[in-house]
Amino acid sequence: MAHTDIDDALWDDFHAAVNMTSRELREWLETDASQPDSEAFADQAGDERPRAVLEILGKRRTDLTDDDVTVMETVVAEVQAERGDDREPTAGDAEWRHRLMSIGHDPLKPST
Repeated sequence: MAHTDIDDALWDDFHAAVNMTSRELREWLETDASQPDSEAFADQAGDERPRAVLEILGKRRTDLTDDDVTVMETVVAEVQAERGDDREPTAGDAEWRHRLMSIGHDPLKPST
């Protein structure tokens, strides 16, 4: 069932936090580096939340479900907790970057 009353702030915050395109995220999730277990298969790439982010990126706002909204809220909160208000490109360590990239945020990508 669609969640038709998603608020503008969450929509905007999610798309600011998730700075990778669906293609970039899909390609990232298919790499060995994104996997805690390097034996993952491409069709099973990523855990449930990264796949949910990928699905949200492919949806229209009117097609979002309550579960999508929950994922969006947790992704925004996690990126905010990790990055704060400063979204300038930051290298950090590889594990930190990979964890953020798995939810669609590349800390090395300049903000737009």
